[in-house]
Amino acid sequence: MESMLNKLKSTVTKVTADVTSAVMGNPVTREFDVGRHIASGGNGLAWKIFNGTKKSTKQEVAVFVFDKKLIDKYQKFEKDQIIDSLKRGVQQLTRLRHPRLLTVQHPLEESRDCLAFCTEPVFASLANVLGNWENLPSPVSPDIKDYNLYDVETKYGLLQVSEGLSFLHSSVKMVHGNITPENIILNKSGAWKIMGFDFCVSSSNPSEQEPKFPCKEWDPNLPSLCLPNPEYLAPEYILSVSCETASDMYSLGTVMYAVFNKGKPIFEVNKQDIYKSFSRQLDQLSRLGSSSLSNIPEEVREHVKLLLNVTPAVRPDADQMTKIPFFDDVGAVTLQYFDTLFQRDNLQKSQFFKGLPKVLPKLPKRVIVQRILPCLTSEFVNPDMVPFVLPNVLLIAEECTKEEYVKLILPELGPVFKQQEPIQILLIFLQKMDLLLTKTPPDEIKNSVLPMVYRALEAPSIQIQELCLNIIPTFANLIDYPSMKNALIPRIKNACLQTSSLAVRVNSLVCLGKILEYLDKWFVLDDILPFLQQIPSKEPAVLMGILGIYKCTFTHKKLGITKEQLAGKVLPHLIPLSIENNLNLNQFNSFISVIKEMLNRLESEHKTKLEQLQIMQEQQKSLDIGNQMNASEEMKVTNVGSQHIDKVFNNIGADFLTGGESENKEDGLQNKHKRASLTLEEKQKLAKEQEQAQKLKSQQPLKPQVHTPVAPVKQTKDLTDTLMDNMSSLTSLSVSTPKISASSTFTSVPSMGLGMMFSTPVDNTKRNLTNGLNANMGFQTSGFNMPVNTNQNLFSSPSTPGVTKMTLGTPSTLPNFSAVSVPPAGAKQTQQRPTDMSALNNLFGPQKPKVSMNQLSQQKPNQWLNQFVPPQASPGMGSSVMGTPMNMMGQSAFGMQANPFFSPQNFAQPPTTMTNSSSASNDLKDLFG
Repeated sequence: MESMLNKLKSTVTKVTADVTSAVMGNPVTREFDVGRHIASGGNGLAWKIFNGTKKSTKQEVAVFVFDKKLIDKYQKFEKDQIIDSLKRGVQQLTRLRHPRLLTVQHPLEESRDCLAFCTEPVFASLANVLGNWENLPSPVSPDIKDYNLYDVETKYGLLQVSEGLSFLHSSVKMVHGNITPENIILNKSGAWKIMGFDFCVSSSNPSEQEPKFPCKEWDPNLPSLCLPNPEYLAPEYILSVSCETASDMYSLGTVMYAVFNKGKPIFEVNKQDIYKSFSRQLDQLSRLGSSSLSNIPEEVREHVKLLLNVTPAVRPDADQMTKIPFFDDVGAVTLQYFDTLFQRDNLQKSQFFKGLPKVLPKLPKRVIVQRILPCLTSEFVNPDMVPFVLPNVLLIAEECTKEEYVKLILPELGPVFKQQEPIQILLIFLQKMDLLLTKTPPDEIKNSVLPMVYRALEAPSIQIQELCLNIIPTFANLIDYPSMKNALIPRIKNACLQTSSLAVRVNSLVCLGKILEYLDKWFVLDDILPFLQQIPSKEPAVLMGILGIYKCTFTHKKLGITKEQLAGKVLPHLIPLSIENNLNLNQFNSFISVIKEMLNRLESEHKTKLEQLQIMQEQQKSLDIGNQMNASEEMKVTNVGSQHIDKVFNNIGADFLTGGESENKEDGLQNKHKRASLTLEEKQKLAKEQEQAQKLKSQQPLKPQVHTPVAPVKQTKDLTDTLMDNMSSLTSLSVSTPKISASSTFTSVPSMGLGMMFSTPVDNTKRNLTNGLNANMGFQTSGFNMPVNTNQNLFSSPSTPGVTKMTLGTPSTLPNFSAVSVPPAGAKQTQQRPTDMSALNNLFGPQKPKVSMNQLSQQKPNQWLNQFVPPQASPGMGSSVMGTPMNMMGQSAFGMQANPFFSPQNFAQPPTTMTNSSSASNDLKDLFG
């Protein structure tokens, strides 16, 4: 990196030194600043061409410098001859003024070290472009090295040279004498200009007579800079020492040949033996065939051959050459018209500019930018022509890069942005606003482009306002948000409110509706929608515009209108508008349709909100209930079959223990709790039931009412034999035996998939009996398991998780269900006071008939249950059964929930009851140890 910087520094230093040494002390430097060395030109490419600017006006120029060091090798008189020849050429060029001649802006100045003069800005000489880089800075600039001539440039360049020669021959009566690529200069715009009048010859005859041009004999002893280039010189110069206008036309032919052959002349001349070379050249010209001109375009090949003819009279003159078909190319004609544009009136110009957009796409970009664009922008000073010129300039801008646009076009557009007349200017700019906003720098957009839009909105002309409002939505996406929010929208609103034109008001609303998508939601809600209520007029078009903005905002995904805005501002504004008398049926339907959509969304959103709030409140209230339900829910997870048990006890009269009403309510409570969603009425009913359950739960448990049954007076009977028979029968039964022993008062329930079973396995060494049942008793269903603690009394066991605890008393007055418990081995048995044994007689005596399954199935549920519970023990709502206070959560007498799976017909046999008493307990103890 450092080496590159050093190299660049040395190059800059060297160039600066060259410029300084070449121009130092020359009077030209007083008025012009000399820049870098860009090209070379003139006879022998002896003139160095530099960029320059005029100090006073900053106008760009080209500075031609001849460094006298180039001729140090010559004798003094030769130096003087060279200097005189160069001075003569520049002085002659300075006197001549023509568009095809290089324009001199400052005459020749001489100093001790150099000659210098200034011209219009120059790109390079034609010799440089064709590859002759003599006297150019090293390395050669890529602009010149990579430069290739387009066909249109070549055609029009040769046409320009022909026109220049026509001017010299016809008007000035002068022969140039040295038409070569070195003396043809391409200016900054690409135009070909003639210079190098060092060897020009003027007519010696008066202007009214036929011109006669004296010619000097060729002197090979003179320095080369004092002689024309022999490779482009007509043969008659050397061989016959004569010249005429046709001699310049021969030179033009050789230039045309060199242009189409990459700068190579048609003949190479030996300057040491010039006469012999020209003699040989003359023979070749006489035998010149088409093969030698193969690189020349066919349509001009014959004309070039004529120009190279040995006989001067056969050669076409300059005026004839300007009219050959080869130069009728549309591009060349277009460029030619631009060069004569200053001669045309406005009508001719307007016609030409109207057709120009069709021609521009056919031309190379370089030609358009260098040749056409400057001509177009020069017409901006004529306001009447701006509407015709501006579309072409913006069309060129589309093809330019952003850098080219900023450098070449934007500075010219600055004054045009401020013009308001004619109105077509604003229209054209607005139509191309996307181009301007895309390529113009942000600062210029704020300073030039957007102010033009603002002026259009505030213009007194209704036509301009309408055009502006119609076009703004097409480029709204390119406007930065702060400018749109703070400058553009307020002006559109003002145009809508302050105008007296219905069209402007409607277009303002339409414009706002189209640019809503580029605004944020809250700006629309806080600024745009309130503005709609300020619009005074009630014309149908205005009302529909207002409705359109409301609808766009309401339906747009990014925007939307909140329900508060709908209810508080939008609907109160829209509903009165909908019944305006000016609206027709279709317009009224449009209003009603939008209003209905808004009402539906308002209802939906607010209803959803209220439902969510109510659900949250219900969830909060049901937290305590959920805790209470937690135990029973866990039991449901472990035993899905418990649902069927609840239904059994509902079907068989679950009001035996809890009362039918309480069971149904509590079962409904649980079912409702499991639903995903409840209606409002269900939730209110649930809340009431929970409140009632809480009240009942807070009450003291009711104590069982003691009933003293009056035993019938019967003869005392020894029960030992009966007990022994029954126990022996019980021992002979197995769990899987489905038969009923006819001689035993005990009946066993077989293990079945359906129904409720009391299994009674017999152990001869140890047995726990609870109310005549095995302590390992369980309810077994197909596919369901509900474990019961084997060490607990079924009716007095501690509460299991998920089952509400039930406290079971053992009053001696309940003969059928008095608890007789044999504790496990090793445990101390509790002594009980003697009881009346008459209850046992009722159970085991012959007075109590046995009920078969068929009889049982025909009885009603209450009749079936009354076989187990005496009438005195039938409880009411909330009463105690067998000394067991019922919990209000729906538990059945056995600590289970009702289940429809267990219905009376699912029981294979009814459960067998057994009378218990202290004496029976003692007997059993004696029997089984």
